[in-house]
Amino acid sequence: MGDLVSQIKNITSNKNTVTVLGVILAIFVIYVAYTIRVNNAVSPISVPYASQQISPGTQITSEYIAYRNVPPGLLKGKVITNANAVLNKYVSPNSIIPEGSLFYESAVIDKDQVENNTTLNYPNGYVLYYMEVNSFSTYGNSIYPGNYIDIYLKAVVKFEAESQYNSDADRVMLDKLLENVKVLAVKDAAGDAVFEDLDNQKTPSMIVFAVPEEYYILLKKSEFLSRYESTLIPVPTNESLKDTPGELKLATEDIKNWINTVTFWTGE
Repeated sequence: MGDLVSQIKNITSNKNTVTVLGVILAIFVIYVAYTIRVNNAVSPISVPYASQQISPGTQITSEYIAYRNVPPGLLKGKVITNANAVLNKYVSPNSIIPEGSLFYESAVIDKDQVENNTTLNYPNGYVLYYMEVNSFSTYGNSIYPGNYIDIYLKAVVKFEAESQYNSDADRVMLDKLLENVKVLAVKDAAGDAVFEDLDNQKTPSMIVFAVPEEYYILLKKSEFLSRYESTLIPVPTNESLKDTPGELKLATEDIKNWINTVTFWTGE
């Protein structure tokens, strides 16, 4: 025993030996720490993701949540990895969560934040409608949340007509469909608010507004009139400058009747 203690004293009294042992120990510690870090980075963990597209202001219930295993090293940004931090929360009014997307902190908010957001302030019984637009159809990005617009329907209708060529004639139909529609939001292709950061100009991809279900169905029917090359056109008005803006209404019964005539209508 005394010889062992003596040998240890001799080793520790040798500076070169102590230096070598210190280097070896340091390398060992670094190796262990690196191995643990690599394993943590590549060992998959279960994270929640959107099983379907979730619209702004929607409560994120269990039916919207699925799970996949992802290596932590591949998670970029402020990804929510705990499903309890998502369940029963709400999608931010300035965001759309696409199907298959992970949940990010910036897109998930509490209920009180939704209730206090005027973007989703629309009457009960109304339905949110997302109209596809671009910089041209928004008049150089000049349609803003809070503005009022009228919505026109353009369609190409074929008529059996006598002409000098004795052939069918195509007629362009353009008629006003809805009046006094209030714009709730303008979003880009990623679902972010176009005017949220004026220093970082975004390209508009959709305008969001709310209409009664009857008008929503008319708008959706108008989208699918591919045979007639239909297009919905937003037209800005100065209605928002009035003390009491006009009520949302159908422009004419004729355009409603035409849409229902050329589509399948399940109403009574």
